[in-house]
Amino acid sequence: MMKIAITGASGFVAGHFIDYLYDNNIECEILGLDRTSPKIDLTRYSDKIKISFSIVDLMDKESLKSIIRNFNPGYILHLAAFSSVAYSWKYPSESFTNNSNIFLNLIDAVRETDPSCRVLSVGSSEEYGNVTRAELPLRESQPINPVSPYAVARVSQEMMSKVYVKAYKMNVIMTRSFNHIGPRQDDRFVVPSFIKRILDIKKAGQSEGEIETGDTTIIRDFVDVRDVVRAYYLLLTEGTPGEIYNICSGRALQLTEIINYIAEEVGVKVNTRVNPDYVRPDDNKEIVGSAYKIEAELGWKPEIDIKDTLHDMIMERMQ
Repeated sequence: MMKIAITGASGFVAGHFIDYLYDNNIECEILGLDRTSPKIDLTRYSDKIKISFSIVDLMDKESLKSIIRNFNPGYILHLAAFSSVAYSWKYPSESFTNNSNIFLNLIDAVRETDPSCRVLSVGSSEEYGNVTRAELPLRESQPINPVSPYAVARVSQEMMSKVYVKAYKMNVIMTRSFNHIGPRQDDRFVVPSFIKRILDIKKAGQSEGEIETGDTTIIRDFVDVRDVVRAYYLLLTEGTPGEIYNICSGRALQLTEIINYIAEEVGVKVNTRVNPDYVRPDDNKEIVGSAYKIEAELGWKPEIDIKDTLHDMIMERMQ
């Protein structure tokens, strides 16, 4: 039976990853690690998956090492992080220190206990930084040029992964995951926040309203979280150690288009007004990826259309 440890197990992506294992009848034992208790009911998986949970601060290496040694996982999905770029601009030191050091503690704990364990180090498309349109779609060979504290920390995590693969022959696989969205995502993130505020217009009985936004001209590559976790499972089990894989849709969408899709689905007209407080000091203007590598090696490609994702997110919030 597979033994999988998941850091950041109380978060958005982890819940969907466990759903994927459950829905696909993958026999496994899971150890969830996080600083807070999970928001989902773990007992609902009990007929197929054995799940335990430990509250731990990943900055405490000795506690983490003890947990890893006792559980002895064959696989680790590292999701724990301060995952907001906006947060990293407000608290750069905290964001960088946390995201870099928790990964270093984890990978060194694995090295000291069982270096054969396969670790998926989840990175970000933010690592690419500002690029020209001629460089799109972005491939893994594209030079990285991080332009936010969050992105710098992700680059640090990726470089440390390479060090441990080369020096200790460890089984670390890396991703550069593009913007993923889906049901149960926190309203702090941009697309759920759009949905919440547009639904508030509808709930107020209005047919038209205004929301404040940041720069809605920026272009992003959005991929459904349910496609993302499918990729994570494939990479955990079949990905090549030391390699980096884009997880993306390959489709360019301006934030304005996302707002229009939501407004159309909800049935209201939405006007936007830029709030300078929501505009980041230096933002990547256009990020679109190529999933050629993971498709060629593992057969993965996104299956869920963005409109279906938004529909599911809206329906969830209307219940």
